[in-house]
Amino acid sequence: MNQHDSATLPLPQVLSTTTTGVWWGLVGVLAFSFTVPFTRIAVDGGLHPVVIGCGRAVVAAALAGIALASTRQPAPRGRQWARLAVVAAGVVVGFPVLTSFALTTASASHGAVVIALLPAATAAMAVLRGHERPPTAFWVLAGCGAVVAVGFASLQGGGLGGLHRSDLLLFGAVLAAAIGYAEGGLLSRELGAWQTVSWALVLAAPAMVVATGAAAVHQPPDVGVRAWAAFAYLAVVSMYLGFFAWYHGLAIGPMTQVSQVQLVQPVLTISWAALLLGEELTWSTVLGGAAVIACAGAAVRLRLGAGRDRTRDVRRR
Repeated sequence: MNQHDSATLPLPQVLSTTTTGVWWGLVGVLAFSFTVPFTRIAVDGGLHPVVIGCGRAVVAAALAGIALASTRQPAPRGRQWARLAVVAAGVVVGFPVLTSFALTTASASHGAVVIALLPAATAAMAVLRGHERPPTAFWVLAGCGAVVAVGFASLQGGGLGGLHRSDLLLFGAVLAAAIGYAEGGLLSRELGAWQTVSWALVLAAPAMVVATGAAAVHQPPDVGVRAWAAFAYLAVVSMYLGFFAWYHGLAIGPMTQVSQVQLVQPVLTISWAALLLGEELTWSTVLGGAAVIACAGAAVRLRLGAGRDRTRDVRRR
C-alpha cells in the first residue's frame, strides 16, 4: 500500500456509471453483515457495551497506526482533519457504541431490520454533502425501504407507540453512520479508502482508550473464548478491514446508488443470527427483509440506468 492506493485499486477521481462501486460496496456489506450478531454474542458473553463499542476502535486504531506508519502516509491537511472528526464521530464512536447498548435488549434480527434504514439515510446525506441529484423515483423506492423498516420496528414493539429504547438507540446509530459514510466516501476520493478510515481511527483513539479503560475498571472483563472471538472480528473486520472495500465503493460512487446495496445486509444478518444465535425466523422478519431488498434492487437499477442515460446524452452532444 502507498499513498496513492485506495484499497487495492487506483483512487477514483470521478463518479462511475459502471457497477464497479456496487461490487466493492457488496464486499463491504458482507463484512459488516456479521457485526450485529457478533455484537450480540459479545454482549451476551459479558463484555460491557462500552468495551465492545470503544474497545474495538482501540484495536483497529493500533492496526491503522501500523499501516499508516509502515507505508509513510502523508498527514491530512487543513479542513480534512475536521472532516475526519465527522467520520470518526459517526462510524468510530456513534454507530458502534449505540448499537452495542441497543443490543443489550434487542435481538440481532430485530436490529438488522431497523438498521435497514441506513441506505436511505446515507443517500440523503450524499445529496446534502456530495451534491448528487438522483431522480424522484429513486427517492420513492428508497423511502419505501425506510417505511418498511420503521413499520417493522413499530409492529415488533406493539405499534407506533411501542417503540423501545433500543429502537431509538438504533435510529441514532443509523443517523451517525449515515453522516460518517457520506463524509468518508467524499474524503476517500482525496485521501484513499483505507487511509480515510485509518486516520479517523487514529484521531479518535485517545478518547476511545480513556472510555474503554474506564468501562473495564467499572466492569472487569471475565468472559469466554466465544465472546473474545466475536470482539476480535468486530475490531479487525467490522471496524477496519470492511471499510477498505466500503469506502472504496462509495468513492467510486455514485454514493446514492452504492449506499442502497446495504439493504441486502438485513437478510444476511438475519441469516447469521439464525445460524449463530439460534434466533427464530418469524414471517414478519422474513417479509420485512424481502420488502426492503426489493426496494434496494429497484433503486440501484434505477440509479445506474439514470447514470448511463446521462453519459449517453453527454456523448451525443
